[in-house]
Amino acid sequence: MGKDVTTDDGHGRLGSVLSGLAVAVGCVLFLGGFVWGAIEYQPYTVPTDSMSPTVAAGDRVLAQRVDGAEVRRGDVVVFKDSAWGDLPMVKRVVAVGGDKVACCDSAGRLTINGKAVEEPYLRSEGPASSTPFTASVPDGQLFLLGDERASSQDSRLHLQDPGQGAVPRGAVSARVDAVAWPPGAMVERPRSFAELPGGVSRPGPVRLVVGSVAAGAVLILAGAAYGPVARRLSRAGRRARTGAGTGASAHG
Repeated sequence: MGKDVTTDDGHGRLGSVLSGLAVAVGCVLFLGGFVWGAIEYQPYTVPTDSMSPTVAAGDRVLAQRVDGAEVRRGDVVVFKDSAWGDLPMVKRVVAVGGDKVACCDSAGRLTINGKAVEEPYLRSEGPASSTPFTASVPDGQLFLLGDERASSQDSRLHLQDPGQGAVPRGAVSARVDAVAWPPGAMVERPRSFAELPGGVSRPGPVRLVVGSVAAGAVLILAGAAYGPVARRLSRAGRRARTGAGTGASAHG
């Protein structure tokens, strides 16, 4: 009995089963990652440079759908408020209900409840705001600033409004986790906000979503490529054995 267990097209049955399994698992990971991402995240194109250099105008970001109650200081959020034009906007939360936010201290830094906050994401090296301000944030609301303080139209322009420029937590629809296009990095939570009461939020599952899609794609390609590669190697092996056999006969 022959020991070589093969299928009709010349590659091993075990390899065929494994390649099929790889494609099946790959499809689950690939499609599952897309579905998971669609449930967790909403894509959003940033219209202005007010969040530069963290997010530039025209960037496509992935924003996790969250409830406003989950938002913490330092988060970059997508929100919509009628007092701001009732259009989706992207800004950074720098203070929450009960905070007193001011700018600037003697070193040009933003302060939260009298504590200076380092903001490494700012574009300029000057004061954290060219216009001094002080605001008390009502409970259940958020004070929002852009990272490009020179041009950002943010809470500072609404200090005379009810709430001193703050917006309700319910106005927030999503929290930005990463720049999707052009390919960018995660939007990190600043360490300085982590030291304040309440800390910072945890990133969403964007890395797991991307990893699932990427792993699925690799498995699908590897499984699909097995058949052609195995057949080519099998033919090459047969030709080599045939050539060797012919050479041995001629020599004899």
